[in-house]
Amino acid sequence: MTALVTVGATALVTPHASAAPAPDPSVADQPPPGGEGSPDGEERASPDPTAGPDAGPATSVGIRLLDAPVARRDDSRARRYIVDHVHPGTTIKRRIIVQNTSEVRRPVAVYAAAADVTKEGFILAPDRTENELSSWIHVDHGALRLDADEEAELLVTIAVPAKAEQRERYAVIWAEVSGDAGRTVRNVGRVGIRVYLSVGPGGEPVSGFEIGPLTGSRNPDGTPVVTADVRNTGKRALDLAGELRLHDGPGGLSIGPVRSEAQTLALGGTATIRVVLDRRVPDGPWTGKLDLASGWTKRGASGRLTFGAVPAAPAAVGDAGDRSGRLLIGSLVGSGLVLVLIVLYGYRKRLRNPVPAT
Repeated sequence: MTALVTVGATALVTPHASAAPAPDPSVADQPPPGGEGSPDGEERASPDPTAGPDAGPATSVGIRLLDAPVARRDDSRARRYIVDHVHPGTTIKRRIIVQNTSEVRRPVAVYAAAADVTKEGFILAPDRTENELSSWIHVDHGALRLDADEEAELLVTIAVPAKAEQRERYAVIWAEVSGDAGRTVRNVGRVGIRVYLSVGPGGEPVSGFEIGPLTGSRNPDGTPVVTADVRNTGKRALDLAGELRLHDGPGGLSIGPVRSEAQTLALGGTATIRVVLDRRVPDGPWTGKLDLASGWTKRGASGRLTFGAVPAAPAAVGDAGDRSGRLLIGSLVGSGLVLVLIVLYGYRKRLRNPVPAT
């Protein structure tokens, strides 16, 4: 039996208004633009032009993982997501908390749906699309009706078939809330907890990644950026986050730590970490140190880098227009003087050499 520890903080989402006769949670699945609910655990704004004064009371929902295996007490991912490795035929259970954070009593649906990890990151399937892993997941009391600020503790059971093939699978446990705002407008939104489940005999597959050389550059507006390519060399998907520090800069300056993150990395996948700094950071040289981690798998890279000189600020459009106008006026005045001189010269020549009458 797996020992569990209490973890987690509530992730919230405020649903959006949709001019549709029925709720369609697929519109809240994907990250921005326009994404609301996210298994990342972030609350995202969801402005919608259809949400007018008759859109009804604000609705929102929160969800959090309540426990994780003791063996993963030092794994930061396991405190946010369900991350585990099990043998075929194993059944695991996790407790979650679902909260109605709106101002009125609301129905809340809790269920599992499909997800995948590709070169684009952690991809959420629309609506209640099912995959192999989501079909193994059962949530007790998946249909709730909660008062304002009321929360409920639910049990999630994942029953892995005895003949399950060896590989990692992905899903999301969603909490969905909706509310009528009229005949044609319905507020719909959902927020979820990711599931990364590795299945196979023996111990957990190794996680690992490599960080390439650090490179300094500047965006066209002069903003300095540190970049590094990261490659997943292990056997599990990764969620990378970490910090960048700069030291040994001009005059002994130091900068950081500056937080950095990357999209979910699939097996064998590569992503570019970009850490944007303040525009006033001088050219360098600097010694950079980038530390990244996915759960308890940690790596670091360091190196000397420069950003290049800060580009000169372009001339204001108004100033350029004034100079162009002055040049144009000067050209016109000069052309007029030349024309007058030509006319005077012709007139004086005619006076000196009159044409004889015939």
